Amino acid sequence: MNRKIYLLTMLSLLLAGFSASAQGELKFEKETHDFGTIAEGVQATYEFVVKNVGDKPVVIANVQPSCGCTTPDWTKDPILPGKTGVIKAAYNSTGRPGPFHKSISVTSNAATPHAVIFIKGEVGPKDLKTSHTPEQKANSPRLAVGNTSYSFGKLEKGQKAVAKFTIKNTGRQDLVIQGVKSKCNCVSYRVSEPSIKPGQQAILELTYNPTMLKEQSEVVSIISNDIVMPDLKLTLKATVVESLAQKNMLREGTQPVPFR
Repeated sequence: MNRKIYLLTMLSLLLAGFSASAQGELKFEKETHDFGTIAEGVQATYEFVVKNVGDKPVVIANVQPSCGCTTPDWTKDPILPGKTGVIKAAYNSTGRPGPFHKSISVTSNAATPHAVIFIKGEVGPKDLKTSHTPEQKANSPRLAVGNTSYSFGKLEKGQKAVAKFTIKNTGRQDLVIQGVKSKCNCVSYRVSEPSIKPGQQAILELTYNPTMLKEQSEVVSIISNDIVMPDLKLTLKATVVESLAQKNMLREGTQPVPFR
């Protein structure tokens, strides 16, 4: 009888140990990203890639930066074993000259529930001009794009539209798009690859949300770590009109109906 109890106890302990070991675990591709020197006013952005190296799905519950100057976004769906997710950190350099070093706390249901990643760099003048040696320029990432302009045709005021550009790294080091600048502050971006290897291509999406009417031509500076051309300029064109939905609707009671 004692032997039977002993065997049952040992089996229970083994099962408990196996259950406890079956957990998800997050491993970051890199825990610190250095933006280098960026011009003041740039929205510097980087996507941290994280992989679930455990055997259970992991859900990232919260991402908390150490200051309001950093805006986070992250993969909301469960990260399955062997799969990857991203944590996007956007640093607003406006009015923040000098060096910066910010932490970002990540909370999840992984075996290690709390992790910390970092972004750092230095904010230089708005008209930052950096001198580089010929060797540094030769080894720099190089941002190349086929077309430098995109026409949306007719857009309604407040209607978001997406322009896609194929970009290529023709340099010798990894290319990173660090942010975009436009006078209207009505353009945001997304890159299909956070880091573009030499010789590789990626898709750059510019989301345009016009706020002014009539013919518009927005010049968008693409900020990257290409030291030869750190602010490549693309142009978005559109004829912006009033919202057709508002223009062609009347209200009868509380329900909007079209003109008859």
